[in-house]
Amino acid sequence: MRPAPSISVAMCTYNGARFVGEQLASILEQTSRPAEIVVADDGSADGTLAVIEQVAEAHGAQPTVLRGESPLGVTANFERAISATTLPIVALSDQDDRWHHRRLTEVAARFDADPQLLLLHSDARLIDDAGAPLARTLFESLEVGAHELAAEESGDAFSAFLRRNLATGATVVFRRTLLASALPFPREWVHDEWLAIIAAAVGHVQVMREATIDYRQHGGNEIGVAEPTLRHKLRRILEPRAGRNQVLADRFAVLASRLEALGDAVPDRCVTAARAKARFESRRATMPANRLRRAAAVLRLARTGDYARYASRGRADILRDLVQPA
Repeated sequence: MRPAPSISVAMCTYNGARFVGEQLASILEQTSRPAEIVVADDGSADGTLAVIEQVAEAHGAQPTVLRGESPLGVTANFERAISATTLPIVALSDQDDRWHHRRLTEVAARFDADPQLLLLHSDARLIDDAGAPLARTLFESLEVGAHELAAEESGDAFSAFLRRNLATGATVVFRRTLLASALPFPREWVHDEWLAIIAAAVGHVQVMREATIDYRQHGGNEIGVAEPTLRHKLRRILEPRAGRNQVLADRFAVLASRLEALGDAVPDRCVTAARAKARFESRRATMPANRLRRAAAVLRLARTGDYARYASRGRADILRDLVQPA
């Protein structure tokens, strides 16, 4: 086992005693073992920290443990963990996944080969609560398209992430220098989405098409991923409109403000695109509740080409906006 002296792991725990031991062991048994592990516990009460202590001791490790008296929530807890790391490269870790044995070796090689690389994410193999493969990957479940991967690989990750986030936090590794632009995390954003789109705005983001972790799906997931069945898609289309689009409009207004504040570190086109995305989602949010009246608004917006540029499912979201109940 070789050390990975430049890599910190930021690990967040909740009530996860059932899986956290396997997760931590998979980190400590890497072919390149991380030099630092920071565990931020968000008020667990099921023996999670005792399991961490036992596994760490068995592997001769001494993680830094941040104990929380009251729950902060996923994003704030990750911010706490990440802020406590000290090494140049930070790998995010959920409490219930399982890292592939050579993950950090392969990740370190990518960062060594590309000094401009700011954030890297990958595919994942989905497993059930018993650890058995689910016969699909994370990218397959999210229906990540070849054009989206190609956008990242060609250096245009920002345009891809404007439509939707492709970087799941459990697979994310980034240079700690990103935090100068990304901290503090805004309450409107989830930590992985925020890190990815800020990295895409200020630097170079890349994707590994191969799986580097086993991503566990179970009833207690803080954030999971559904199988993209026809039934699931129809249910999403027929969900009430509620406030989803306004939430997105608010998020991207916050993003545009942050990018403007970063000044010359961000190309003007990124700020302009973030503002345009916010306006697009705001227009969707204020469409009439009545479907017949809404149809005219949808078609007017469709003529601008903004669905293709900014909607998470591109032009397919035209249908969603036409048929969704109020």
